[in-house]
Amino acid sequence: MALKSELFIKTALRGEITYLKEAFFKQPFKLADIREDKQDRTLHLMLMSSSPGILDGDHYYAKVELNEGCRLELHTQSYQRIFSMTDSASQEMRVLMKNDSFFAYLPHPCVPHEGANFTSLNTIVLAENCELLWGEVLTCGRKLNGEVFALNRFHSITEVFHHQKLIIKENLLLQPQLFDYRGTGLLEGFTHQASLIYLKQDADVATLMQKALTFLDDANDVDYGVTELPFGGLLLRILGNKAEQLHNLLKSLGGIFTLKAPIMA
Repeated sequence: MALKSELFIKTALRGEITYLKEAFFKQPFKLADIREDKQDRTLHLMLMSSSPGILDGDHYYAKVELNEGCRLELHTQSYQRIFSMTDSASQEMRVLMKNDSFFAYLPHPCVPHEGANFTSLNTIVLAENCELLWGEVLTCGRKLNGEVFALNRFHSITEVFHHQKLIIKENLLLQPQLFDYRGTGLLEGFTHQASLIYLKQDADVATLMQKALTFLDDANDVDYGVTELPFGGLLLRILGNKAEQLHNLLKSLGGIFTLKAPIMA
């Protein structure tokens, strides 16, 4: 039976500490507060699921609201598997960030199985002086099972708005029946890809770019590109062959950009 699932998170401040003001979720979602240091200004929430993955006909909707000055890191529990389908499945996530808020979301890699057909739409709306860290890792499928780009279709759209103005749009579309993604001009022999958006209006972009390039130069068996964003921040694309490696690179880069320890899984 297909699931029509919803998740709602709203944060607020108690002094300088962010806390979970409101939460609502339907199966298969669950939320857990995993903040170890109760004096940590940042709220750490683990998004858990009782489902083995996204099934045919599923639709997930998530909304996150951060009040002024709030800091939230949303973590995932495991890889997101997208199972074989006769039709399709979809996921929508909307993030609303008020002034001076911080949001980090670096989910585990996505693994589309043979025949998967999946669409994801992410909308992020920033107010003033917000800080955003947003990442995604997409694999070719169950590589060890011989499912290399055996999915039907994967479409992920991420739009970032400053108030009502669109400042970033990332549009990732894979249709392996039409293209050989390992070929020249596409993934160039790689099977996995990761993207990372870091936004902060007053960021020292030149310094951050140099730090990112220096860090990625030491990574093995990957290729990458780093682009300066007009709003203040960077967009990175990394190609590789190992999901865990790319996920760890994003977490380490998140730590470099936010001047803290590597972002948790």
